[in-house]
Amino acid sequence: MRTSPELRRKLISVAVVSAALLTAAPASVAVAQESAPRPAAVPAALTEAAPGAPAERLIVGYKSGAAEAKSNKAAAADAETKAEKTGEDVDFQRRLGTGAALVELGTNPTRTSVADVVAQYEADPQVAYVVPDRLNKPTAVTPNDTDYSKQWDLFESTAGMNVPAAWDTTTGSGVTVAVIDTGYVTHSDLAANIVGGYDFISDTAVSVDGNGRDSNPADPGDWYNANECGQGIPASGSSWHGTHVAGTIAAATNNGKGVAGIAYGAKISPVRVLGKCGGYDSDIIDAITWASGGTVSGVPANTNVAKVINMSLGGGGACSTATQSAITGAVNRGTSVVVAAGNENQNVSNSSPANCNNVISVAATNRAGSRASYSNYGSLVDISAPGGETRTSTANGILSTLNSGTKTPSSENYAYYQGTSMATPHVAGLAALMKSANSALTPAQIESAIKANARTLPGTCSGGCGAGLADAAKTVQAVKGGTSTGTTFSSTTAVAVPDNGAAIESPINVTGRSGNAPSALQVGVDITHTYRGDLVIDLVAPDGSTYRLKSAASDSADDVKTTYTVNASSETANGTWKLRVQDTAAQDTGTLNSWKLTF
Repeated sequence: MRTSPELRRKLISVAVVSAALLTAAPASVAVAQESAPRPAAVPAALTEAAPGAPAERLIVGYKSGAAEAKSNKAAAADAETKAEKTGEDVDFQRRLGTGAALVELGTNPTRTSVADVVAQYEADPQVAYVVPDRLNKPTAVTPNDTDYSKQWDLFESTAGMNVPAAWDTTTGSGVTVAVIDTGYVTHSDLAANIVGGYDFISDTAVSVDGNGRDSNPADPGDWYNANECGQGIPASGSSWHGTHVAGTIAAATNNGKGVAGIAYGAKISPVRVLGKCGGYDSDIIDAITWASGGTVSGVPANTNVAKVINMSLGGGGACSTATQSAITGAVNRGTSVVVAAGNENQNVSNSSPANCNNVISVAATNRAGSRASYSNYGSLVDISAPGGETRTSTANGILSTLNSGTKTPSSENYAYYQGTSMATPHVAGLAALMKSANSALTPAQIESAIKANARTLPGTCSGGCGAGLADAAKTVQAVKGGTSTGTTFSSTTAVAVPDNGAAIESPINVTGRSGNAPSALQVGVDITHTYRGDLVIDLVAPDGSTYRLKSAASDSADDVKTTYTVNASSETANGTWKLRVQDTAAQDTGTLNSWKLTF
């Protein structure tokens, strides 16, 4: 147990002292944003296209028994018939690989003439569908931020996080991310995305701002003199750490300046817990509780409840019961907690809160996709993300928003930092993108999907780097749309879960599907139980393969009513799936009320 005030303070886990504060020069070329709308082809009332320019070509699908479905001659004759009936040019062009026919409507068709032709095809009992042959354009947008070209961590094919392709689906709108850190120093490339936060530092020796807790999370600077934070610790200037982290998550984007944020449509709530020499557990615990919508005595209710918490901080030792309780409470309220693995080049099991349960623990990779030399590692790491490594070049760090002041705030600037503190906001930003794309996702689903859709680490990692390198585009694509667009199979037969007994199984027979199950199979579970920490829950595929949904834990809360996301893409969809539930400890019983699979 830590006993002295110096040891009780959690020193910021950044490894940024080797990264010089420098102002980034503007990129030599600013790439213009592609803003032209996609032309639609046919009136929406008649086809699948949105309103827009009329189509010049149609794709006609015939029913399997129709002669036109197999014979080009018959399809051409049918086009001539439609032309005669409408007085319009309708010419068969070719057969598509799907068997559908491509027909051309001549030059400069009007909306009325297209509607007439479509109506003729739709009225034909041999026609299964008629849709426009729409003109598609690239939708990935290259931000016009002047320093975007320096953000290798977002887009480089070797070890970038594949962020730009995710922006086709979502930019994080509607989601607030709480950055529990040093607070926020004003920066014009962040200001538009900052919402109300709080200063939780209660000790004025740590707060530097001359007072205790208040509603102003402004960062006054966290500089300290040599030996002030412990014998042998050298002096350090202010880090403006929280502002750097916030910029990676949600810097304003496409504003013609600075850098781009990963979830630039999201909002940042700065929650200040770190000051001179670090911050106390007690302040961090209250910050976690408040940021996620919980109640903290003496602190006004949070009007900007976060669905994602970023904690780029840490200290040594085991996860304390007090800290774990706060994290569990946040997750139970629906907030994902993303934590830096630490920068000591040691097993993450020695770094708290990265070794707590129910967090997403993030290791750092360098520009080559290998574990950064400083990054912690181990079986408790969940995922890796770009954290940078500046030994050979400052430009191999992570560029983000900062301030030029060495002690107190001065002019805004940008700088390269390195650390698991920089890797963590990459994953917090991804979690915000996911939550925006599918608001029904639970923290467990977000963690599961990030892991399931990670790509193999491009470089090397000794000691364990989690599921691999986070892939933003693949992960967002896997979770978008939620369960509302899928097909659901369910079991409502209640099955008793015996106390400290053998596992029970509940089957669901899936039929009518083709191919394999999806990479984001949704498993909805409704279990009543008086101590859910006793429960182990597995999904069993038709071939007997098992997927662990929940392990036993020290969790005294009631019931398991949530949805898990499973990468079941290697499993045949059709067949009998089972939910296996076991109570592994004495004194509590429960019931599996129902469960469901959504493809």
